[in-house]
Amino acid sequence: MVFSQGAVVPLRELLLVLLISAVVTMLAVGGVRVLAIAFGAVAVPRERDVHTKPTPRMGGVGMYVGIVAAVLFAHQLPALRRGFDFAPDIPAVLVAGTLIVLVGIIDDRWGLDALTKFVGQITAAGVMAVMGLSWVLIYNPFTNSTVVLDQLQGGLAAGLITVTMINAMNFVDGMDGLAAGLGLIAAVAVFVFSIGLLYEQGGSTDTYPPALLAAALAGACLGFLPHNFQPARIFMGDSGSMLIGLMLAAISTGASGRIPLQGYGTRDIVGLLSPLFLVGAVMFIPVLDLVLAIVRRVRAGVSFSTPDKMHLHHRLLQIGHSQRRVVLLIYMWVGILAFGAVGTSLMDRRLVLLLLAAGLLFALLVTAVPSLRGALGLRRRIPRDRVP
Repeated sequence: MVFSQGAVVPLRELLLVLLISAVVTMLAVGGVRVLAIAFGAVAVPRERDVHTKPTPRMGGVGMYVGIVAAVLFAHQLPALRRGFDFAPDIPAVLVAGTLIVLVGIIDDRWGLDALTKFVGQITAAGVMAVMGLSWVLIYNPFTNSTVVLDQLQGGLAAGLITVTMINAMNFVDGMDGLAAGLGLIAAVAVFVFSIGLLYEQGGSTDTYPPALLAAALAGACLGFLPHNFQPARIFMGDSGSMLIGLMLAAISTGASGRIPLQGYGTRDIVGLLSPLFLVGAVMFIPVLDLVLAIVRRVRAGVSFSTPDKMHLHHRLLQIGHSQRRVVLLIYMWVGILAFGAVGTSLMDRRLVLLLLAAGLLFALLVTAVPSLRGALGLRRRIPRDRVP
């Protein structure tokens, strides 16, 4: 795809990477399901769980296979080779992703205590930062300048974002199709933003990896959803949810942490901050759920890692939504926030704000439908053939 300013954006190649990731993941997950059952990585229903029958997990391994296959395929395409030759992002993500998937496999099979899993997350985030994927620049709107971070500061910022996103996705993975759908929405949102960034930066080498990795992640989530949407035949487990969190952190760092002041123009504050808005919008719902869970458990005098049945999806079930409707509702909320943030850098902002407000109002009304029915004393009609 060629733009008028001379910037060549390899959109067709990136979409092909997404397709390869989706197809390989869809095929690989079937084999992983058989291996998970033989390996004993099966989720037996507990009191706080939504599923009612034993279900194999470790589906994240299939997603990992799809992502690696897509990245290796992309390496063979001349149009995408710049993303490998001049930036450390992709090798850093592959190594860190391998580590986090191994930690997830152990947890899916034998279970890990919260501290050990946390150490594994920090290790993966640290490896990614040491290999060169960290924040470099942060725009300061108060002085209208770009703050350059040193290696330690950039690594700490990247590590904090990575561990937060990993745990946010881990916490939100409580219903069939939820984490995979959120990962898909987030990856597509960052992919769209990265395409715009590729164009704005004239095809800068730093802008290739976020677009490529976002395409691979979006494809993996898309390929996994047919196996995982309610009723799920396999769960992604921690091997999948932590991989999604790590990759979203890596993609967001690559897309947000390297934008110089001249990237958008000195007066375009919203444009300069839009990648940060995107990071916050994409992860707002999962992170909010994570923060509320920690506050709730600390107030109850228990460990922040103690599981309960008070997450956002549990609350939506309690007010009367079905499992599928809860998942679709959360998709809608995250999608509205994510693409609202993306739109600020690609479209007229007044139009984006108007559409965002309308979307949020619609989402609020749809979410509150069961409560409104209860308040009005309305009951769902029962078909005659189902009346006892």
